[in-house]
Amino acid sequence: MNKRFSRRMFVAAASAASAAKAAAGPAKAALLGGEPVRKEPFSAWPVIGETDERAMLETLRSGRWFRGGGNMVNRFEQRYAALTGAAHCLATANGTSALMTSLNALGVGPGDEVIVPPYTFVATVNVVLLQHALPVFVDTDIETSQMDATRLEACITDRTAAIIPVHLGGNVADLDAILKIAGARKVPVVEDACQAHLAEWRGRKVGTLGTSGCFSFQASKNLNSGEGGAVLSNDGAFIERCYTFHNNSRPRKNPGMDFSYQQGVGANLRLTEFQAALLMSQMERIEEQARRREQNAAHLSKMLDEIPGISAAKTYSGCTRNAYHIFMMRYRAEAFGGLPRATFIKALRAEGVPCSPGYRPLNKDTFLRAALQSKSYKRVYPEKVLKQLDERNHCPNNDKLCEEAVWFGQTMLLGPRRDMDQIAEAIRKIHAQADALKKASA
Repeated sequence: MNKRFSRRMFVAAASAASAAKAAAGPAKAALLGGEPVRKEPFSAWPVIGETDERAMLETLRSGRWFRGGGNMVNRFEQRYAALTGAAHCLATANGTSALMTSLNALGVGPGDEVIVPPYTFVATVNVVLLQHALPVFVDTDIETSQMDATRLEACITDRTAAIIPVHLGGNVADLDAILKIAGARKVPVVEDACQAHLAEWRGRKVGTLGTSGCFSFQASKNLNSGEGGAVLSNDGAFIERCYTFHNNSRPRKNPGMDFSYQQGVGANLRLTEFQAALLMSQMERIEEQARRREQNAAHLSKMLDEIPGISAAKTYSGCTRNAYHIFMMRYRAEAFGGLPRATFIKALRAEGVPCSPGYRPLNKDTFLRAALQSKSYKRVYPEKVLKQLDERNHCPNNDKLCEEAVWFGQTMLLGPRRDMDQIAEAIRKIHAQADALKKASA
């Protein structure tokens, strides 16, 4: 009897507490002076273990710090090729140099056009400008945040020398459509997979489907050596051109004191033995971390779909694995009583949930205008061509996405499921108090 009575009392007390909490309404938003949903930081990055320390010390003590005298870069290239299923891998100094190396191996130069998305990190466009080629922007599919492949063919001309689809945030561009159009028009595809380690299209790792695939191992990336990059390709002759370019026009078989050169212009874009050693160690955790991001992203997406005005980025049916370097979503202010996105972001950060508004439209950025109006571009391109480019690079869907995007970084997906629950709780809290937040920010 005492046990039953205690149980009844407990249930009644819990029910009363829940009813009282519901009657009181949600806790006050942190931006309005309430307690934040989350007070502890999200998962730290990078993850550092004994294997990383051992790899760096072994390389240090070997005295072989340069790929020409060591074997760690060669070992990394073999292992990364095996991990991705590529026939060949060339390690580079960073993701930007991987893209630059690919364009140079393709012979892209002044007078050429290269098709790019407007929603990407600036490096995708900078490498085109460094070749004194013209970047031609394809509008964004607002549902996926990827290049809209349905608009691609209309952008191709007889000057198109390459297409660079970006697998933004670890999601995957519509490779079926892109590769079909590129193949029909005989235009090489350089996959910018700098944010998409282990992402897949129909079961194949991205970066292995185009002429080349480019990766970054910069400090924020899912595979990290501070700086670093790689070019993947299934074309042996192409990868040798890449090697020669990234090695100051010196081919792979040149001995150290043989100062003969090939192929034309080159640069020093080599990876060091230290970076390769660190990448070999970091790769031991990449699959487990990728699975955790996927599981957490799926849980978070399900919860966010229940909140009006919030929608996680969709994937195409061919995307069989999203790497989730960025968890991308859209925020529609009208569902939050007109609360501006800037205030929503500020409120979310106040709740202990770091977030970003994402990229700005590169096709409208001042850096691009300055480059196209530079002395060198004016010498290469008639004024009429540059003016027409401005008209061609109109991307209204991307403009809208840049006004609605909200991002979470990949490290936020590495913790327990409770972290995802708190992110959703913070957004629900803001949604419930959107009117008060709007008035306070007015």
